[in-house]
Amino acid sequence: MFGLFGTKSDGSQVKKLAERVANKRGQSPDRWEAIDALAKLHTAEAVAALLPRFTFYVEPSISDQDEKDAAFNGIVSTGSAAVAPIVAFLQRAESISWPVKMLERIAGPEAVVERLLELLHAMDTEYERDPQKKIQVLVELEDRRDPRIAPTVARFVSDANETVRFHAASTLLGQADAAEHRAALIARVEQEESVRVRVRILEGFAQNGWAVENASAALRSKLPAGFSLDAKGVPLKRA
Repeated sequence: MFGLFGTKSDGSQVKKLAERVANKRGQSPDRWEAIDALAKLHTAEAVAALLPRFTFYVEPSISDQDEKDAAFNGIVSTGSAAVAPIVAFLQRAESISWPVKMLERIAGPEAVVERLLELLHAMDTEYERDPQKKIQVLVELEDRRDPRIAPTVARFVSDANETVRFHAASTLLGQADAAEHRAALIARVEQEESVRVRVRILEGFAQNGWAVENASAALRSKLPAGFSLDAKGVPLKRA
């Protein structure tokens, strides 16, 4: 065992195991052996070597899931030493679901929110060919409650992408301090061409009992079918 994982050979051995883990076309038993060996090391380097296993899928699906579960458990069992490589992976990964799960298990929900907001801070609201990662981050934040979320998410209500605007509105409306952004949300309704985004914002106002003060003609003209404002200006939706 010292010859395999001793200090002189650690780097080269981890590199060899990492190559086997990341080999999509390799044999499943070979990946399994490499995953198992890396999982027992409990080092940041071993975690970094395990993470690429979450970037591809193999048949059969049960083998794919089993390999990923083994890699996941090995990473999580590493504890705090795994955080830095997970965060680095989160920043470059196309899909954020696995690294978010790992980070939540190790560092807790507040750390997850912090890292997701860091990703959003680096994004803008201009047109981009593939906004999927931005959408994933917003979807992940929708069910989370944290005072740091609303100030960061608010600008994405005016994003160039309709799906981003929809999930940004959903995320914002779920926060305890969403009321601070009511004026911006109403302005979005007045400008918004997407019916589902307008519906989502007005449903949020209706659920929270928020009135639209001094509703403009522009806003009234943008009320989707089935919506009206009551005497106090609170949106109503016919059943």
